[in-house]
Parts: sequence; C-alpha cells; structure tokens
Amino acid sequence: MSDTPTTPEALAAAQQAAAAAQRAVSASAPAPKVDRTHVVEESYIYEAPVRIWHWVNAFAILALSITGYLIASPLPSVPGEASDNFLMGYIRWIHFVAAYTVIIGFVFRIWWAIVGNSHAHEIFMPRIFSRQFWHGFWHEIKWYAFLTKEPEKFSGHNPLAVISMHFLFVWGIVFMIFTGLALYGEGTGMGSWQYEWFSAWLIPLFGQSQDVHTWHHMGMWVIIIFVMIHVYVAIREDIMSRQSIISSMISGWRMFKDNRTDTKE
Repeated sequence: MSDTPTTPEALAAAQQAAAAAQRAVSASAPAPKVDRTHVVEESYIYEAPVRIWHWVNAFAILALSITGYLIASPLPSVPGEASDNFLMGYIRWIHFVAAYTVIIGFVFRIWWAIVGNSHAHEIFMPRIFSRQFWHGFWHEIKWYAFLTKEPEKFSGHNPLAVISMHFLFVWGIVFMIFTGLALYGEGTGMGSWQYEWFSAWLIPLFGQSQDVHTWHHMGMWVIIIFVMIHVYVAIREDIMSRQSIISSMISGWRMFKDNRTDTKE
C-alpha cells in the first residue's frame, strides 16, 4: 500500500511537516562564520608644530600670491586725491606682512626639522643615497602615471613627494625670500639690513631691479603650480591609495585602510 498522500489536505499537511523539519535542521546547524575584521593601521607622523606651520604657511602663500599678482598687474586707477585712496598701499602692506610670516615660519620650520621627530626633516634632507629611496621614487612615478595597480605604503612622505617638496618648495621658498627681501630693501634704503644683506649684492647679480622683479614674479607662478599639483595629489591619494593624507595634516595621524603590512619609513 502506498504512503503517498492522496487528498489535497493530506498533501498540504505533508508539505508543512517537511518545511518544519527543514527549519529544525537549519536551526540546529551552526551558523557560518563571517570574517568582519578590518585592520586600520595608524602612525603618528606630523607633530603639532609642523601642522600649525603648514596651515599658516598655506594661507600666507595664498595672500602673497593674490597681492603679488595685483602688485605686478595693478588695478585700474581710482579717481580723486591720492591721500583718499590707499588701496595699493593696503595691498603692499598685506604682501609684506604675509612675506614676514613666511620668513619667520620658514626659520622656525628649519629649527623644528632639527628638534622634531624623524618625519620633520624629510623634505629638508632627502635620502638620495639610499637605493630603496630611488626604488620608491620610480614606483611612485609609475603609480601617478597609472602604470601600476598598487602604491607602496610610506609612513611619511613618499620619495617622489620628498624630492618635489625639497626642490620646488624648500628651494623655491628660499629663492622667493631672497629676491623678495632684495626688492624690499630698495624701499628701506641703504643702511637697512634688508639692503645690506640682500639688495646690495643680489640686484647687481641679476643685472637690475626689474630683472629681480621678473624672476620673483616667475617664482610666484612656480609656487602656485606646485600648490595646485600638491592639492590634486593629496586628494587623489586620499581616494585611491587607501591612506589618509589631508586629515593627517589636521590630526597628525596617518591611517592605512587595508591589511597590508609592508609600510616603509
């Protein structure tokens, strides 16, 4: 005699019993384990004095660039007596204040490169005699050119950034400070330290005052282009390299958002 249900009611009861048995088996079986671990590696890179200097310097360079452009390409003349319109005087004053902010900050930054942590002197003393440094340099060029799939992990600046900041930023700022003080010394006159230390020898070296103006103006564009690339690369790395860049210059902490353990100094 067959055990197969012959009526619709019996068939429905058999299906419900089978479903209940299946649920009982599923409940008694151990749930599969899902690995939800996510490793975030953190390193304290930028000390507070470096971060403060970075942002003060950034705003000072912004002010210098805007006012420097207006000094080289003045606004249209305004009507009335000169004593009633001191616009260019204010523009020059902002330029000079921002310039001395950069100078004092740069001297402080050199001092902190000596007394700060190991990352504080990276942009001042690139490790050009290290084979590993140049390996990382060429790898980063390929990474930025989209010729490799993975960036290398560096706790501080990568070698390409170190070289770029050393030659374009550090020496660029030195050039702008020297030429700027040489031009400023013309206003303070003979006998002032600006004139004696900078104007007296640097202007004849370039040929004449207008030549120094031209080179100083060209140096401004070098700094502006450097800043534009610097901002682009920082945003790009934040998105593509799975490590914090912009927030690191706020908090000081560099975070790597992957499970790789091949971080380099």
